[in-house]
Amino acid sequence: MPALFPFARPLTDWSRLSESGRSRVPFRTRHFCYGGAVTAQAPQDRPFDRALRRQRRDRAAHGTQDARYLHHRAADEVLARLDHVTRDFSDALDLGCGDSWLGERLRARGLDVISADAGQVFASAANGVQCDDDRLPFGDAAFDLIVSVGVLDTVNDLPGALHLIRRALRPDGLFLAAFAGAGSLPRLRAAMRAADEAEGWGAAARLHPQIDVRAAGDLLGRAGFALPVADLDGVTVRFSSFPALVRDLRGMAATNILAERPTRPFGKLGLAAAMARFAADADPDGKTAERFETIHMSGWAPAPGQPQPARRGSGTASLAAALKPKA
Repeated sequence: MPALFPFARPLTDWSRLSESGRSRVPFRTRHFCYGGAVTAQAPQDRPFDRALRRQRRDRAAHGTQDARYLHHRAADEVLARLDHVTRDFSDALDLGCGDSWLGERLRARGLDVISADAGQVFASAANGVQCDDDRLPFGDAAFDLIVSVGVLDTVNDLPGALHLIRRALRPDGLFLAAFAGAGSLPRLRAAMRAADEAEGWGAAARLHPQIDVRAAGDLLGRAGFALPVADLDGVTVRFSSFPALVRDLRGMAATNILAERPTRPFGKLGLAAAMARFAADADPDGKTAERFETIHMSGWAPAPGQPQPARRGSGTASLAAALKPKA
């Protein structure tokens, strides 16, 4: 086993790995799995619990696709954005492949797609690679397209993950991603606060920290992407009850995986308070609207001949003049 991958265990063989331990992609025998445990005290296991993240994705994999509508919606938007790109792609990585909704549609377009997921069940079902998003086993310049939906908001080292993704792209390769952003789940947040108060507990880490769209764009630039773009796409989903929301979050592997999460479950008082608080925001038909904000990111691996932003201060037109009302 190469020393570079102390956590890895092969599903078939490692014959296509280079001497450095990095895979050369594309290749045919490329199915390997990453299954070693990381201690809870390791600094790289903050703020999210890596082992629990894998377990939650495995649990979601055993559910139905009915609860994955937000991920499917985001994946369809990624495909729509890809339609606006005029260049062709051949080798793609579907990072956080889940049920392969996005990967299968890329294959239908003629791309050679490698699927990767932190969950063993999702990875095996896709005949792909099990790995954490900030510990990618792929070599430099392995792909000309990398897509990711619904996972980068729960990566411990997001700057490091973006850096690895950029390195795994060939020059002028494209990265497209979508994940939950700041402003998501306000009703759930209020319900959790009410439950903690009802139990007589202090405020606890019930929801994940959320990335805002400006920070997402800054992270792309820091990772070395050219022409970085981040924008927000929001959607409102109405739920018949608080348990219905929780059921869908479980189906999307989107429940609490913080390493410092409370381990004591709510009692009857807390659960009743959460349900009552959620129902208090219901519309006249009894359904409560919850908000989900999706951050979309795009960036290109630097390459000669790419368009370059204009030098700061080089503009010749006045913004004030352009905005001035016409007489």
